[in-house]
Amino acid sequence: MKVNGCCEMTNAIRGGAGDEETGALRTPTLSHLVLLEMEVVPFFAVVIEGRRDAARWGSFFQGSCFTSKHLNCFSTADKGKMTSTVSPPPYYENRGFQPENLYSARQPVGANPNPQYFSTNAPSVPSYVPTVVTRQSSSPVAHSSRRTCTSSVRKTIIIIVSILIVICCAIAAFFIWYFVDDHCVTSLIECGSSGVCIPASQWCDGMNNCPNGEDETRCVRLYGPNFILEVYSPVSKSWYPVCQDGWNDDYGRTACKDMGYSVDTYYYSRGIATEGSFKSYMKVNTSAGNIDLYKKLYSSDSCASQSVVSLRCIECGLPTKSVSMMNRIVGGSGAVAGQWPWQVSLHVQGTHVCGGSIITHQWIVTAAHCVEGRFADPNSWRVYAGMLYQSEMLLRNGYRVQQIISHPDYDTDSKDNDVALMKLETPLTFTDTVQPVCLPNPGMMFQPDQQCWISGWGAEYQGGKTSNNLNYVMVPLIERSRCNSVYIYSGMILPTMICAGYLEGGIDSCQGDSGGPLVTNKNSVWWLVGDTSWGTGCASPNRPGVYGNMTVFTDWIYKNMQAGTASHPQRAPSLPTGLELNCGDALRSHLSGDGRKDSNDSKAKTQREMGDG
Repeated sequence: MKVNGCCEMTNAIRGGAGDEETGALRTPTLSHLVLLEMEVVPFFAVVIEGRRDAARWGSFFQGSCFTSKHLNCFSTADKGKMTSTVSPPPYYENRGFQPENLYSARQPVGANPNPQYFSTNAPSVPSYVPTVVTRQSSSPVAHSSRRTCTSSVRKTIIIIVSILIVICCAIAAFFIWYFVDDHCVTSLIECGSSGVCIPASQWCDGMNNCPNGEDETRCVRLYGPNFILEVYSPVSKSWYPVCQDGWNDDYGRTACKDMGYSVDTYYYSRGIATEGSFKSYMKVNTSAGNIDLYKKLYSSDSCASQSVVSLRCIECGLPTKSVSMMNRIVGGSGAVAGQWPWQVSLHVQGTHVCGGSIITHQWIVTAAHCVEGRFADPNSWRVYAGMLYQSEMLLRNGYRVQQIISHPDYDTDSKDNDVALMKLETPLTFTDTVQPVCLPNPGMMFQPDQQCWISGWGAEYQGGKTSNNLNYVMVPLIERSRCNSVYIYSGMILPTMICAGYLEGGIDSCQGDSGGPLVTNKNSVWWLVGDTSWGTGCASPNRPGVYGNMTVFTDWIYKNMQAGTASHPQRAPSLPTGLELNCGDALRSHLSGDGRKDSNDSKAKTQREMGDG
């Protein structure tokens, strides 16, 4: 094989002189292949390297022919022609393939394993070795050190920033936990105003685990319209009815006292047939001796009497006069004595400001917006009960207020949690015209369109004066989702509120009715559904009255009743209540038309929406 007519390689694969003459081919041996590889591979490497300058090819071939032992060289004429037109060859290194490292049998060619090829003719210009530009810096150590330093600083900054972020998150979490009201996780129960959280298993276990013993004070409740007594089990974390077996009035008085009622108001305790509606019960261990009631109770899957305890801690919700059931009473009707015996009038400096509802001998429920600001002073108020006419009240002294407790989560702008309690210095004396209304029990269902009644001495029209006589009117409950629609209150109705009234307008509560009762009749008992809170105008189309959702507030009310003279409002424990209100939530924050306390308060929601400062 010849390369460009210059060098012949057939000798490398032929078998000797005789074969050279005959041209007979033999099978190449390993040594032949080695020689071929040693000469051909460098040749192609040189060809690839020399692509940039075609003029250098001849120089390469010339130099190669003079140094190779196996290639026939160019003729003398060719040599002269090539050397007279080309420049000296560049410095060349073939580091990619070095056969001498693989075949030790081959003799090294000179001291340099990568020899330079020189022309036999003196070049016309001085020979030089071109500078080879590599990717590595001439000072790799310094560069590596700088990069290492930069990387180290970057890591340090990242670590410091991460630590600062973690610290900030921890601080934020602490403040959220400390200042947010319901900071107890799902598995824990908040003790009350102390903010301490304890496991549900420690609630009602006979030991005081809360700072003020709250965990042993709200262990009973009345459920549903039949006042079924239920006891909380810390083991199963559920409420169970109490079996009538072994139960007596002494136990009943103890349970009522635990709920915040006075033992003097105890009404009755009797059995109600279960009809197999319960699977588990709490029973009294009558042989346990003189110990705490809750330590005598134990769970059982059976009840021999098939009756559960119905407990009435106070005689409530029993009006002495019948109520007209007319569906529409334009502008309301005048009440008669004893028709709404729980209705009270709240006065400041001899002027009617708000209404309220009697729930015990000493406790009145009203709206929080009635007692905010300078009206939070108990000494400013007088309470009038059992009267129909404002003119009659001017001749009486009224009941003094000992304590005012406003809901701790009341929001003056949104009117969220618009409820408050007043404790009287002197207990009321119950008569035919002075009676308490019943607080709703967990499990009671108030449906949309259910008939309710509102009463009060509020204005009979927008911007009017306080009425002299007590009026009342029937209003249906409105579903919350409907009341929250864009064309009504557009999402302003919160879970602590209910809506009631007529979307076409014409009948509504108004200024001076704030804090008064929204009641309904169920099982021949009158229940306090809400307290009058706020609204836009009076009896305007698509602007029904909004009322505080009393079913949400009962735990808070009982807790404060039990605390009695607590100087700070108590938070009700977040025990499961099962209380539901399947109707629209609302609230109406009307103050009296002629003595409204917030007439100059631009932040009050009532004045903003009614615009009748």
